[in-house]
Amino acid sequence: MLRSMFAGVAGLRSHQTMLDVTSNNLANVNTTGYKASRATFEDTLYQTVRGGTGGTLATNGGINPLELGLGVGVGSVDGVFSQGSAQPTNRNTDVAIQGEGFFVVQDPIGQQLYTRAGSFSWDNAGNFVTPNGQMVVGWNGSAPPDGTAVDTTGAAAAISVAPADLANISDIGIAPDGTITGRDDTGTNVFLGTIALASFQNVNGLSRVGDTMFAASPASGVPDIGVAGTGARGSMMGGALEMSNVDIAQEFTQLIMAQRGFQANARTITTSDEVLQEVVNIKR
Repeated sequence: MLRSMFAGVAGLRSHQTMLDVTSNNLANVNTTGYKASRATFEDTLYQTVRGGTGGTLATNGGINPLELGLGVGVGSVDGVFSQGSAQPTNRNTDVAIQGEGFFVVQDPIGQQLYTRAGSFSWDNAGNFVTPNGQMVVGWNGSAPPDGTAVDTTGAAAAISVAPADLANISDIGIAPDGTITGRDDTGTNVFLGTIALASFQNVNGLSRVGDTMFAASPASGVPDIGVAGTGARGSMMGGALEMSNVDIAQEFTQLIMAQRGFQANARTITTSDEVLQEVVNIKR
């Protein structure tokens, strides 16, 4: 009797987790660069009441094992890294990724994080930054008005331009390969830098750290940082942002499934309780 009650409790907990994951997806339906998650279930350990035996040709047949399950558990919460739709913003420093890459940003302590949210801007010190002040990583251009193309063969670093030089630059745009260009006050084309992209062997191994940021982990493997349009990194679309990939219709369906699963397991518990109550009533 207790097995059925504990199995019901395990089902309640698992479907509550499914509800939590679905609710978080719906909460981030309009979050730029957000990647949805999904919960998958797996059955838990089994209690073997009777082991199986093999049969013999002339005497007796074999017996299958008799095993009773002990409920359900959450097997994994996986990320869904499908492409989100690109929304034009007409903001020249916004950029969306079309492909599997991630922007590389650097926090104040030097840790590298990875994101699909490309809402960038220049700060007062000439740094190319996220809304929270993390510095976007790539390769720096030459000082204006030289106009020399950016060298992307060296190690990537935070993108920055001297504030005095940046003040004289207009018509800033981002090319599909991540190159940031503008025009100085003489009309000369100036290369300001190139945004780097990172790819991973196992994107589901990335750790979510909030603010639509991910951190590398042993499961994800080390990042392969390079130029857009090479490897599996994808290309960039300037003046646009990638929206959340949450499918509202699918998430509402998941809500119904989680609710019904929760109700069914709650009914298992109440039924087990009624049976236990009948056992107690035998004494009367």
